[in-house]
Amino acid sequence: MLILAKMAGMKNLLAASEWATYQEELLREKLHLTWKRMPCRNTYNYVLAHLESQEVNAHLASCFIRQEAQQRCGGKPNRFVAEPTKPGTHLAIDGKALKGTGKQAYGGDDPQKHLLHIYEVQTGVVLEQCPIPTKNNEVSALKPLLTETLCKGRILTADAAQSYHESGRLVQRAGGDVIVIVKDNTPRTREDLELFFEDEHADKRTWQSFYEPVQKGHGRLEQRWIVTSPDLNDSLRRDWGEVGQVFRLQRERIIKGVKTVKVIYGWTSLPLSQCSPQRLLSLLRGHWAVEKRLHWRRDVTLGEDDCPVRFEPVAEMLAVLNTVVLSFMDLHQVSNVASQLRRFSARPHEALSWLLA
Repeated sequence: MLILAKMAGMKNLLAASEWATYQEELLREKLHLTWKRMPCRNTYNYVLAHLESQEVNAHLASCFIRQEAQQRCGGKPNRFVAEPTKPGTHLAIDGKALKGTGKQAYGGDDPQKHLLHIYEVQTGVVLEQCPIPTKNNEVSALKPLLTETLCKGRILTADAAQSYHESGRLVQRAGGDVIVIVKDNTPRTREDLELFFEDEHADKRTWQSFYEPVQKGHGRLEQRWIVTSPDLNDSLRRDWGEVGQVFRLQRERIIKGVKTVKVIYGWTSLPLSQCSPQRLLSLLRGHWAVEKRLHWRRDVTLGEDDCPVRFEPVAEMLAVLNTVVLSFMDLHQVSNVASQLRRFSARPHEALSWLLA
């Protein structure tokens, strides 16, 4: 019921309960409801508070993955069993605050609740939504998740918050590959990479590079340039484990005639033989789908940041349901989510057909 209401553009529990009441005749017919009356906001709130968000997310994620795999395998059950996921599936890892929780939103000092998401870039499915305990950070929350079930045959990317020395070893031990952004939280490695790539007299015979064509849109011009090298693999092995290549990514952006340049350094366990500079740049750009296609759309399009729910278990469950709505959109290749929500608001029977299928 709540997923249907959210697909119709309802952004909080009160709006969802009122929408369901207005659509009572349609919902009773299509969902075969036998309730004497439609639930009120408090009922939805009570039910969500007694659900385990990680368990619910895992069940729903498996449904979307199974449906996507069946579509990809053309309805052939043997191929689906043998290939439940694509080789080299890209997983992006990032954290997000639930801004309605904590007393910060109300002038206090208590921190907001944070969630860690493991996002499958190709499908838009959140494989894991893990609450981060108040006294812990993203690193300690991620470690228990880096199992063979999650990592094997996959490529994991994360922002600098996850660039600690053990990360690469844990992922590779579990059968996966990793791309690590190196920033000031690991200053010695960052300094080594900067000195290596910025040395005018460096031996560049093993270096490879790729220039991305100029991108135009939203009133700006952008171009990215990546350089990779295997020359530091041995020197980084002691701190980081097996390294396939290091990279320097430069992004140039022009907005209203003002040019800005940003440089990022990092390393990956993928060797040059398996990952060209062009593919590596594509994976780095793909990582930000977790911000743009998941977090931004949840905050802005689905109104998660403005949701007044402060009770953490309910806020976590609403975050799961927002993710489900976006997973439906990605499964049906919807490019404009806001427009589709407006369509469902006027035609709720179409949203029902998606859900019941």
